[in-house]
Amino acid sequence: MDLLHSPMHDRHVALGAKLAEFGGWEMPLEYAGGGVLAEHAAVRDAVGLFDVSHLGKALVRGTGAAAFVNTCFTNDLGKISPGQAQYTLCCDDDGGTVDDLIQYLRSDFEVFLIPNAANTAAVVAKLRAAAPEGIEVADLHRDYAVLAIQGPLSDEVLQSLGLPVDHSYMSFADGQIAGREVTVCRTGYTGERGYELVVTSGDAVEVWDAVVVAGEPFGLRPCGLGARDTLRTEMGYPLHGHDLSSEISPVMGRSGWAVGWSKPAFWGKAALEQQKAEKTVRTLRGLVAEGRGIPRPGMVVTDGNGNELGEITSGTFSPTLRQGIALALLDPGVAHGATVTVDVRGRQEHFTVTKPPFVQPSTTES
Repeated sequence: MDLLHSPMHDRHVALGAKLAEFGGWEMPLEYAGGGVLAEHAAVRDAVGLFDVSHLGKALVRGTGAAAFVNTCFTNDLGKISPGQAQYTLCCDDDGGTVDDLIQYLRSDFEVFLIPNAANTAAVVAKLRAAAPEGIEVADLHRDYAVLAIQGPLSDEVLQSLGLPVDHSYMSFADGQIAGREVTVCRTGYTGERGYELVVTSGDAVEVWDAVVVAGEPFGLRPCGLGARDTLRTEMGYPLHGHDLSSEISPVMGRSGWAVGWSKPAFWGKAALEQQKAEKTVRTLRGLVAEGRGIPRPGMVVTDGNGNELGEITSGTFSPTLRQGIALALLDPGVAHGATVTVDVRGRQEHFTVTKPPFVQPSTTES
């Protein structure tokens, strides 16, 4: 399979990036001269720059576009106003998660979407199949790039570029860098204060270069998907394909807060309501290692007698805590604070059941 390349591909190569396939794209995993630990620390302590252009981009446009989208995805667009963004989920009729995504409300006639890379085609196909006459659903994943500036000094970097930084969390504003149009989204996947810049693919390299220069006085470091994964896991943020999937619903993934339960309709509503009422499905919980074990996806979680309690969906070494952490789907009867066991490479390691986030970020978003 031919992998897609970000517009910044040559910049990544020049920086000595270790490249890896992700969602059909070849993207930087980490950069030379630092690696995951240094990049993770840069975001927690100063500021990091991510190329996340592999993320999907789609546009729903036409009379009644926002009202239509609100009948499809779980969250309630009626709770936000134009200029704001919202985390939401796209589900199948059985409640399985097709994708989790951000919806940006530009107006009643236009909703911009950023789904996950591998799921863009599926989300667009479902929307197109359901869209009434007069509503267009466009797949724009090759037309735009996305750069994420994350960390406690992200404001300083954007201010030096003349970009807006005074808008609230989960909102967006338009700006310019060297005459290039940029949408500045107060969103992110690290837990730290941060922004995502949406630019046309043709302008992406110039914007990347400008951010790198502006960020140098603030200790900005380019960061790859390796640090992105450790940062999001420390916050307990789900990754589709691991913690949410066609087999893991929003109720199971503890994303029910992003469901507009009072809405009259959305895809998968009946199934999700049943799961919520019955409370019998496994749900996503946090695990913190009591020893030196580093958990990995697919490892089985058991009690002291060897009885299966669930399975790890995401697991890593936490650079902040200096110990193993995980998200796991566990039986509903497993108590908070309980000690469970995971076979880590032949060793029976003990973990404490907890509620994420595992780490309090330097600059809490709200």
